[in-house]
Amino acid sequence: MRRGVWPTVTALARTFDAHGDARGVAPEQQWALQVLKLAEETGEAAQAVIGAQGTNPRKGYSHGWQDVHAEVADVVITGLVALARMRPEDAADYLERQLAAKAARFL
Repeated sequence: MRRGVWPTVTALARTFDAHGDARGVAPEQQWALQVLKLAEETGEAAQAVIGAQGTNPRKGYSHGWQDVHAEVADVVITGLVALARMRPEDAADYLERQLAAKAARFL
């Protein structure tokens, strides 16, 4: 049974906000750290692609495409959580508008 993506994303965002708040981290700094986490996850996805292609001579074939899929999912999840943390009132609607605007250029 599928649950909605946004309730889970929102719950994660609130959990991470509470953790940052408890540590006395300002909201904008929490957002910056979340964006850095997004960059970290993107790097892990890139590393998995390199491993799936076997292009690192030291490591060879260190990952499979299933690893790439999992890392890309991590990037997407982290990005959605970042957006939910920065725009708690309207993250889902904002994403819909952004997706429509971007897609209109290609579709």
